[in-house]
Amino acid sequence: MHDGQEPATRAVRLGTRGSRLALTQSTQVARALEDAGAPGITLVTVRTQGDGDRTPLRDLGGAGVFAALLRRALLGSHVDLAVHSFKDLPTAPASGLEVICVPRREDTRDALCARDGLTLEALPAGSRVGTGSPRRAAQLLAVRPDLEVVDLRGNVPTRLARVNGLATAAAVGTDEPVAPAGPDAQGDLDAVVLALAGLRRLGLEHCVSQVLDPEVMLPAPAQGALAVEARAGTLEEHEDLARAAARLEDADTRVAVTAERALTAGLEAGCAAPVGAWARVVDLEPGTHDPASGPAQAGTGPATQDSRSATAGHPSVSGPSTAPGRRGSPGAGSVARRELVLRALVSSPDGQRRLVRERRVPLPGGRGQGVRPQGSSAPRTTSDLVTAENLGARVASVLLEDGAGELSDLQARRPEHPPAGLSGPRQD
Repeated sequence: MHDGQEPATRAVRLGTRGSRLALTQSTQVARALEDAGAPGITLVTVRTQGDGDRTPLRDLGGAGVFAALLRRALLGSHVDLAVHSFKDLPTAPASGLEVICVPRREDTRDALCARDGLTLEALPAGSRVGTGSPRRAAQLLAVRPDLEVVDLRGNVPTRLARVNGLATAAAVGTDEPVAPAGPDAQGDLDAVVLALAGLRRLGLEHCVSQVLDPEVMLPAPAQGALAVEARAGTLEEHEDLARAAARLEDADTRVAVTAERALTAGLEAGCAAPVGAWARVVDLEPGTHDPASGPAQAGTGPATQDSRSATAGHPSVSGPSTAPGRRGSPGAGSVARRELVLRALVSSPDGQRRLVRERRVPLPGGRGQGVRPQGSSAPRTTSDLVTAENLGARVASVLLEDGAGELSDLQARRPEHPPAGLSGPRQD
């Protein structure tokens, strides 16, 4: 892999933001594509509007602010590829661009990074916990309304440095100068909440004091997943790149994030809406029940059943979501039954009222048919993606019918009056 501003001869140019996390993610994807047979890849740093800007994210324009200039660079043929954190991409299609590859997803869960190794339950009353996400803020306050949730900006090392005692542990080298929203400070917080996937990619998992179960903290839609984007038609021009992207593609991840993003689109959720979602593909033996689900319901009222669903319940997650469900072992000559399970949350900003709904549907594709040399457990099919989109839209409809719009301004982008205990929520 070539690293520099000028592309090498015949190299594919991969645009990336300049933050440590973005560079790390882009480097990992570039190496994986090269290992899968792609031509040499050059990293080209594109400085986005969000980098180095103290403006609150909600005022910068929401979920697409970090993707906008990368997309302009793609459309202007300044770069050939871009790697995005999938949760940062707007759900509306971008004309002239396509997501050519979705690699295997990292752990979807959030992590608490607290002083003295404290857990969420052990934090003293009145502890100051930092997050830039209204989703995280609402769920924190749902279980610990006595906490002071503090608005937070900055890249991962910057945020970790705000925690008392973690500044040294978080030092990973020079990062892009994305400053906190308030005056520069170190050690002024008791904890921060961050995505576990980013911490792992940066080698900062040692800063985690507690991985938060989805029962407590449902992740953001598409959290932990990456999207490799290119101009439409790029794969037709670069056959080696097309083959490499196909090998790196993880079909189960693509299907899961398709459902989550369809939910977001169906809710028309803005960057300041406390919305969480987690989808997973579960392989089952014929006639068995997903062991990750139970009969209990959550939320402000009972969840109505979709006609295609089996049961709606709480997933019990003890391991990373890269292994999203306990897999069955079908007998000789049988085809594993595959289901897509989607759990979603809409909360009031203060976390005191919430709707949680879960639905599951069978996936048309069977496991073990046409598996790619590298990548997912099953080939992605158009019917699987249509099923995922329909499931996301259905769960969004159920949430809206059950009063999600009364809990929160789902289109919120610039909340004028933050709830008690908050100092201005922002997107993930």
